[in-house]
Amino acid sequence: MRAVVIGGTGHIGTYLTPWLADAGFEVLSVSRGIREPYQPNPAWKRVRRVELDRHAEEAAGTFAERIAGLSPAIVVDLTCYTEESALALVRALHGRIEHFLHCGTIWVHGHSVQVPTTEDAPRNPFGEYGIRKAAIERALRAEARERHFPATMLHPGHIVGPGWIPLNPAANFNLAVFETLAAGQVLTLPNMGMETVHHVHASDVALAFLAAINRSDVTLGESFHIVSPAALTLRGYAERLSAALGHVARLRFLPWEEWRTTVPEEDAAATWDHIAHSPNCSIEKAGRLLGYRPHYTSLQAVKESLDWLRNNGRVSFPQYN
Repeated sequence: MRAVVIGGTGHIGTYLTPWLADAGFEVLSVSRGIREPYQPNPAWKRVRRVELDRHAEEAAGTFAERIAGLSPAIVVDLTCYTEESALALVRALHGRIEHFLHCGTIWVHGHSVQVPTTEDAPRNPFGEYGIRKAAIERALRAEARERHFPATMLHPGHIVGPGWIPLNPAANFNLAVFETLAAGQVLTLPNMGMETVHHVHASDVALAFLAAINRSDVTLGESFHIVSPAALTLRGYAERLSAALGHVARLRFLPWEEWRTTVPEEDAAATWDHIAHSPNCSIEKAGRLLGYRPHYTSLQAVKESLDWLRNNGRVSFPQYN
């Protein structure tokens, strides 16, 4: 059976693509350039690489038909960010494939209401990314339920793993936050540090996609959260990471309006985006229907990301306790 993975050498695809080959699929990896995956795997030798510039092809109106022309039975789309892009693939693939899997985001929910948030919770997205991904999910769900298009939507949390800068305890991507904790210095957090972030290791996301493919009998038309077993508060995240680095966290707190003036504007914007969402999502449905059991806790996944950054000279970081 032929599987096409769009974004097949990216952070999720680097795991999923060779695992599909090991599972017996004929795998085609579609990416903008023929770059090496983040993780080596002998199964890559059995994967056919297809070079397609999605942005350019979509501008020309040819991308969806190019994917259909690969004659897949299964399509995994890891790089779709607009409803128009998703529906173009639906039109080209309808009646021609057995399963279409879309990579969404837990930000389709917007702010949390009751936690842990379940997949049937209301969608109140905000911000361009969340709004666009919610529109894609809504369109694919309609296509699945009204026109029997075989779609499944998987919603990861904050993806981490080798090659990624992980979301830090200040809810932004400034590596200096990690180095501050590693040095045992004072870290200032917004408010009381009780907002939440919910990471997931890229390999756990890949495992969930593989499970959804293998359980198409129960996944068509469904959405699933794919996150670590538990979200972290910003304060708890800083405390646990500090402990792993041999320190007691030295934290102080400032009201948001004051805190935002102490960091670069880019960092403040990222922090606001994350703490306004404060995701805390349930994986009960994914566990029950997919058998999803993440291998990494949030902190374990972050540590692996930091190890990669340290080994590649991106951060100055000691070994963990």
